[in-house]
Amino acid sequence: MEKQRAPRNRTITISENETDIYSENCISVSSPLITEEIINKIVYGDAFEVFPFLPENFIDLLIVDPPYNLNKTFGNSAFTKMDDDAYQLFTEKWITGIKSALKSTATIYVCCDWKTSMLIGGVLGKHFNIQNRITWQREKGRGATRNWKNAMEDIWFATVSKDFVFNVDDVKMRRRVVAPYKIDGKPKDWAETENGNFRDTFPSNFWDDISIPYWSMPENTDHPTQKPEKLIARLILASSKEQDIVFDPFIGSGTSAVVAKKLGRRYAGIEYERGYCALAQKRLEMAMSNPTIQGYTDGVFWERNTLAFQQKNQRLGMPEQCWIDW
Repeated sequence: MEKQRAPRNRTITISENETDIYSENCISVSSPLITEEIINKIVYGDAFEVFPFLPENFIDLLIVDPPYNLNKTFGNSAFTKMDDDAYQLFTEKWITGIKSALKSTATIYVCCDWKTSMLIGGVLGKHFNIQNRITWQREKGRGATRNWKNAMEDIWFATVSKDFVFNVDDVKMRRRVVAPYKIDGKPKDWAETENGNFRDTFPSNFWDDISIPYWSMPENTDHPTQKPEKLIARLILASSKEQDIVFDPFIGSGTSAVVAKKLGRRYAGIEYERGYCALAQKRLEMAMSNPTIQGYTDGVFWERNTLAFQQKNQRLGMPEQCWIDW
């Protein structure tokens, strides 16, 4: 039966007919590829079978959101939880499979939960230079009766070498200044604008301004582990340049490709599920008419609720000293 959805539900869905149409845009691989054959393409297939056919030294930025070590259904397939040793071998397998496709200047980001983080970090460090571990507050789930609610996930930041891209000015956070400090009557490390007082702050490795996609967001899909566009945008803007190639070997509903397209990068990826491969193609087509990324406006990452707070108070015509944080 078709899922019944609330009238305001904005989840992107795909019908069987659309799946047939959009999956035609995915490619299959059975022989070695040159870079031009995979650019701006999504490969329909098993990542481990595709890896040997990938070109060498073509990836500028690798974003990996592998199956976490949980029993989880993805469309018509499922991932079965392994013991720790087996999951580390699984991690070693995809790392060694993709490694030769990375440029010497490439950056790698790997998503994981707190359990897999401990396993992935050790394996990743054997192959690459670990630069940092990001933790982001995902705020989803009903909680547990015998444990603390799991509301955090990690992203490992690694590089192939010491020569890598990091565009810090592109990922600063714009925060509202509550108690502005002045020297000689002039703002100190903040800007006074007609829309309020703001400070652009250096990004840290703790991200509490990103919401996981939910039913009323236009980027939401039915994929069970979809990452937010704002999160992927931060990774892409920090660690790539325009026209660089962003690659995702477990691309799912296509978020990394969609965001790369919106930000003027090239993309490529692999997806095992035909339905998700088609969904990614549908989202890429939608991105052509709607390049917006929620939470990233006018080239700025806004602190959660700050932009909406500013706009709503302005609509109400309230003076800044009377603004209410909605």
